[in-house]
Amino acid sequence: MRMKFVSWNVNGLRACCTKGFVESFELLDADFFSLQETKMQEGQLDLAFMGYQSYWNYAEKKGYSGTAVFTRHTPLNVNRGMGIDQHDHEGRIITLEMERFFLVTVYVPNSQDGLRRLDYRMQWEDDFLAYLKSLEQSKPVVVCGDMNVAHQEIDLKNPKTNRMNPGFTDEEREKFSRLLDNGFTDTYRFFYPDKTDAYSWWSYRMKAREKNVGWRIDYYLVSSQLDSQLAGADIHADIMGSDHCPVSVEIDGL
Repeated sequence: MRMKFVSWNVNGLRACCTKGFVESFELLDADFFSLQETKMQEGQLDLAFMGYQSYWNYAEKKGYSGTAVFTRHTPLNVNRGMGIDQHDHEGRIITLEMERFFLVTVYVPNSQDGLRRLDYRMQWEDDFLAYLKSLEQSKPVVVCGDMNVAHQEIDLKNPKTNRMNPGFTDEEREKFSRLLDNGFTDTYRFFYPDKTDAYSWWSYRMKAREKNVGWRIDYYLVSSQLDSQLAGADIHADIMGSDHCPVSVEIDGL
């Protein structure tokens, strides 16, 4: 059975719903539709889709962070966070345990201006990798979301001028490499190893999206044992409604 997974940082779900979110959701027709940066609390939006169950993780701070997953398939278990109190107050992770795999939706912390949160980000990355590897001991893992890093120079328009800016520091890129070295596959690069000008986020300034001056910071990663089951990956740059666009992957045999 082929399953389609979609992930989208909506940069405020209530705002995105005024910009065609429902139509985009229906058009993409996913088995699992993951959201990041929902920026809302429980009860602030009445949003449901026929045939889908939804699971939410809200940040304690209002109007900040937050994740959600809409799924056509009933999970065996649902966990929010990674079980570490230091990290679990910002609504950044939802894990669905399915029969044959785990789906982890993540909104990785931004290192922020002046890299003031870089040290925290480094600890978060180490703990997140350990969390993924603990899941992987029982079944393969599909990880998606805004990972707030452009991995290689090919993954952003202006690598030279952005080096050591948040999202393109040597430290963040090294942590992402370590994730891949620990048995995870970047599904988009699996299909398009050399493709340029393929981005998932654009600044609202300077007509960046119109000029395609962007970054690829939204990903689907899979446990490498699923590589042979990958059927396709895409970046849906034509879908508006946020400063990010949706990304997707299709996987057989799940």
